[in-house]
Amino acid sequence: MSAPRNSAVGEQGSAEATETANPHKTIKRTKAANAAGAAVTAAPRPRKASGARPESRLALVRRARRINRELAELYPYAHPELDFENPFQLLVATVLSAQTTDLRVNQTTPALFAAYPTPEDMAAADPEALEQLIRPTGFFRAKAKSLLGLSAALRDRFGGEVPGRLDDLVTLPGVGRKTANVVLGNAFGVPGLTVDTHFGRLVRRWKWTAQEDPEKVEAEIAALFPKSEWTMLSHRIIFHGRRVCHARKPACGACPIAPLCPSYGEGETDPDKAKKLLKYEMGGQPGQRLRPPAGYPGRAAAPLGATAPADATAPVDATAPLGAAE
Repeated sequence: MSAPRNSAVGEQGSAEATETANPHKTIKRTKAANAAGAAVTAAPRPRKASGARPESRLALVRRARRINRELAELYPYAHPELDFENPFQLLVATVLSAQTTDLRVNQTTPALFAAYPTPEDMAAADPEALEQLIRPTGFFRAKAKSLLGLSAALRDRFGGEVPGRLDDLVTLPGVGRKTANVVLGNAFGVPGLTVDTHFGRLVRRWKWTAQEDPEKVEAEIAALFPKSEWTMLSHRIIFHGRRVCHARKPACGACPIAPLCPSYGEGETDPDKAKKLLKYEMGGQPGQRLRPPAGYPGRAAAPLGATAPADATAPVDATAPLGAAE
């Protein structure tokens, strides 16, 4: 399996700022970035008084970039959580990931790609047979229609190859800007931001933007960071949203960037209770990929219908055959 590339899409520039240390805002944590089941603790950060002065643009850029640096230390292994070996597989997997988990997609795609390894093969698939293969991902009729359409378009308009341009990708059935950015950033090394539900939720909690529209969110966040950071920034934010900063009950008391978060206190602040809310490798559980990349500190996920291994803290053998749980 080819290693995913670390870069991400957009055309906007970024504000440059000199970082300064603030001795009154310290982050306390135990780092276990290279071991599954890492425990983190955070020093509480009081909310700002209601009459506090609005944050300046320069202060926002500094705080945003500091959060990115902290996330980079916490998740040095951040990566796309879909199994893929080429741009076509990543494109298909990303389309299938709508309204379901990456784990369920990863458990479904081995049989799918064995049956239809190329766009030409998938374009010629029997619709009912294709639907049955992707049924575990949900909304299988609509997704099958998109896969048949995009595969035919790749065959007829792009010589059976996935194009490496945003403007071309978004013309494919079922492919929007978010999916295009995932493919460009991780299969072609073209910088871009993946504004999914996790990304949008966290950047609004951190007050980086108040926008709800994904394209407006993408534009405002792109302006805060150098273009070279966009893809990895997306991975780090999505990792944090899945593991710590959950939608309904964020683990504030176990969050290492709590001192930088203006929304601290929306979730569980007791460190022991918050630690129990951590997920995937942070909570000592398997991740979402059946074949995680080298350096991932957690356990590989189990194939569809299999039981996850009991020892979730053992290191992963990234060279194991597809679907291997050990």
